[in-house]
Amino acid sequence: MKKKSGQTDTRPDRNKLRLRYPASWWQGMWREALPSGNGKLGASVQGGIQEETVLLLHSELWHWGWKDELPDVSHTLPETRRLMDEEQYLEASWHLTRTLQAQGYASRLSSRFPLAALTVSMTCDSAFRKYRRELDMDTGEVQVRWQEGKRSYSRSLFVSRADDCVVYELEGRELEEIGTVQETGAAGKPLLTGTVGLRFPPGDRVREDEEFTALKLSVTVRADGDYLLYGGRNDDGQDFGAVLRLIRVEEEPGLEDATDGKTLSHLGSQMDSGDARRSERHEPELSGKLHFQTSGKLLILVKMFAAGERKQEWSRLKQELAALGTDYGTLLARHTELHQPLFRSAELDLDDAADDGCCNEELLLVAYEGEAPTGLVRKLWAYGRYLFISGTSEHSSLPFGLYGLWGGDYRLIWGHNMANENVQMMYWHAAVGGLSRLNLSLFRYYNGLMEDFRDNARKLYGCGGIYIPAGTTPGMGVPNQIVPVIMNWTGAAGWLARHYYEHYQYTGDRQFLLKEAVPFMMEALRFYEDFLVLDADGQYIIYPSVSPENTPENFMPRDGQQLAHPMPTAINATMDIAIIKELLQHVIEASRIAGIHSGEIPRWESMLERLPSYILGEEGAVKEWLHPAFEDRCDHRHLSHLYPVFPGQEVTREEQPELFRAFETTVHQRQLGAQSGWSLAHMSSIYARLGDGERALESLDILARSCLLNNGFTLHNDWRNMGVCMSMPAAPVQLDANLGWVNAVQEMLLFVSPQWIKLLPALPARWTRGSIHGWCIPGGSLSLAWDRTTGTFRAELTAIRRITTRLQLPEWTTSSKLYISNHRILASSAADGTYVLDLEAGDSLVVEQTTYQ
Repeated sequence: MKKKSGQTDTRPDRNKLRLRYPASWWQGMWREALPSGNGKLGASVQGGIQEETVLLLHSELWHWGWKDELPDVSHTLPETRRLMDEEQYLEASWHLTRTLQAQGYASRLSSRFPLAALTVSMTCDSAFRKYRRELDMDTGEVQVRWQEGKRSYSRSLFVSRADDCVVYELEGRELEEIGTVQETGAAGKPLLTGTVGLRFPPGDRVREDEEFTALKLSVTVRADGDYLLYGGRNDDGQDFGAVLRLIRVEEEPGLEDATDGKTLSHLGSQMDSGDARRSERHEPELSGKLHFQTSGKLLILVKMFAAGERKQEWSRLKQELAALGTDYGTLLARHTELHQPLFRSAELDLDDAADDGCCNEELLLVAYEGEAPTGLVRKLWAYGRYLFISGTSEHSSLPFGLYGLWGGDYRLIWGHNMANENVQMMYWHAAVGGLSRLNLSLFRYYNGLMEDFRDNARKLYGCGGIYIPAGTTPGMGVPNQIVPVIMNWTGAAGWLARHYYEHYQYTGDRQFLLKEAVPFMMEALRFYEDFLVLDADGQYIIYPSVSPENTPENFMPRDGQQLAHPMPTAINATMDIAIIKELLQHVIEASRIAGIHSGEIPRWESMLERLPSYILGEEGAVKEWLHPAFEDRCDHRHLSHLYPVFPGQEVTREEQPELFRAFETTVHQRQLGAQSGWSLAHMSSIYARLGDGERALESLDILARSCLLNNGFTLHNDWRNMGVCMSMPAAPVQLDANLGWVNAVQEMLLFVSPQWIKLLPALPARWTRGSIHGWCIPGGSLSLAWDRTTGTFRAELTAIRRITTRLQLPEWTTSSKLYISNHRILASSAADGTYVLDLEAGDSLVVEQTTYQ
């Protein structure tokens, strides 16, 4: 299929998020800032006029974690099982946890924290008007614009992939009365007057704790000519910091600086009255500033470091900044050349051009009427991808985090990497969206913690292989959240193994399969080989077994007392069975592909046969726990027992219709008020897998009006108690729903497994016209366009290696013609409208219907 040429050029606003308000969340305005990043460095722009704050962040800057030596408590596993056999389930649930607590074990997860705040202060002679704050996702550029009297101002920022720095330009222009713009300032008062500085970010609240005070007191800032040097001391004894260079890039006659004509006409360091008082008290200087006064433009360049000795790092970064060019447009072009191929690796059009010019606030107001406008749906699909490519990179050793690179506090709520849903959700979209290369940071991170994971398996459960705690941070792969709902859950390694194998399926990288995917899957499987036990009937019992993070209904407090996880530990959680089954199938398949472990395959096949079958409850829904002692609880956000349908691909309508219908019943039982931002995104993907496009889109509609801020960030829950999701005192930013939104949209338009390719499997009625381009499938790529009003449909599937699968077309494309490399396919379709495909590398399959017949 030919790509629509110049679509971005003909619709210049299609990938722009435009706001008419600055950030305004009191004492936490980073939550509504506009983000930019290159996967390593992050910056977020709040959009103030007189006082602007740009938060600066570094992906490798973490603090306040500690790692205890894990004691050997493997003796607790048989004791826990004995208690469960005796039906002392609550005691069994707490046994491992209390044993660790009794031995004083108390490892604590680290947290990311902001490196510095870049501040710009400017005088305001008149009230502002025509305010705009904008993110261009196609370039990663954030811009703030406004008019003031007869002048217009703009501040533009991006984080360069090419030069690994923050690039920030300030510009002022005179406006003629008729509204045209003069190129330079008129004689008289300079257009740009004020200060630029670096300061210690205060966080969301007043803090007086010792660790925060030590961090704050370690910060120093000083001016060095046209540079600002900022540094602090982390709790590991390493310094962190930044160097800022201020450059005047457009000179006017008579205003040149006496030095070289390239820096500021008036430049210096400033200590305000507050700084003076700190100096008198012998406290550290927490902010440093440089003056500017010019009728030209100002360019600010910032480089950061996360570890080292500050004086050495300052010297190095000063040299790097001095070597950079000083033309904003040239620097932006160098960055865009690297950014755009990632952002444009997959494209989507939902016939939403009418919404291009709407600001985010307008789109959200429409969503509050009940349905998210199509432009908002597509822009949030693009925005999730933008956040992903800006928040991690293929060269990083860290995966995308729940705050991306833009968290603005010092002990972020759930700021760690959480592998009982959240990490996985943030990577579901990557393969289809052409971003498989960004999976490498995920694999590098978990591979780097394998020694901890092996130690965990041996000391906690007496098993080989690996045990991965749900929560981890850099260097912290040991147990850390010492509560039963986390300690007794063993599914993290098996769930993550799915991502390893899927990466191979899409890339076809045999070296990755042999060197990374199979070894990781084998480690996960070795644990289960030791952990599973057989009952009297020769079937496996999985216990302790947790369905994250739910408690069976009959173990909930009867007095209505609100407890987070009263008794989560059970027997044979459906999710555990699904994960183990999938892992075994993938290990067997991968071993056959690679020609290895052939002697072990019969044993693994025998293990598959001994796994218990899923069980239906009285209402025909799949039970969350197979053991009869545990009753289903539908008032919960997790949808773990839907794993065989999504994210797994075990159960499909075509192959297990009755079981498939039971899973449909299961998701319908989940209660709305118990959901969260990420669970609504998860539910949308499940409905898409079920072929229910209307409910899939409705889940996104609800998410848009409950857990979405005007800058596009998603929250864990609604902070206004509107009754459409769970209620909590805090509403932390959690970008997993942003990435889950991307996947949900993709699931509605394409289902891909090794056995199936389904085109438009859950197309909502509201999406009457649209197209996708460059989406990936295992072994190739796919583009298609549709128009339900005319019945036209065209898809092109290109194979880069052999593809053997079944193709299912939308039911309304009954008169489609299929061609392979311009030769018509003569084979008949099956009764259900599917085709069996066997494409060789280089083949192109075209499916075309020009109109309803």
